[in-house]
Amino acid sequence: MTLRREAFLDHVKQRGEYDTLEEAERAARVVLALLGAHLVGEVRAQLAARLPEDFALILLNPLQSAEPLSPERFVRATAAWIEGATEQTATWDVGAVLSTAADAAGDDLLGQILLQLPTGYDLLFGRPQPT
Repeated sequence: MTLRREAFLDHVKQRGEYDTLEEAERAARVVLALLGAHLVGEVRAQLAARLPEDFALILLNPLQSAEPLSPERFVRATAAWIEGATEQTATWDVGAVLSTAADAAGDDLLGQILLQLPTGYDLLFGRPQPT
């Protein structure tokens, strides 16, 4: 099931405790662009199909990552892309967006997503995996 844009942004806004939908949208655009650079094939397409169209396009048309970023470097990259962000605020941004994306994905697809990412992303998605 695809989330409507307003519902997706409302979830991100609530989880990120943003004052405006514009702040939630800015975080969603940056985080999904970075995530899209790390996912490939059917997994990326399936996640995109569950996101609102404009965010799906961001996920599907990312810059290509030269190498997979560790969770820590993913947060740092997010901070670099958001004006005025720190690593602490970027951690908050990443968590708000990725936990909302995890809800949209569901457990089975999220498991496939996590297989494509370096260890530790489960925490960024707010879904710690048993070790």
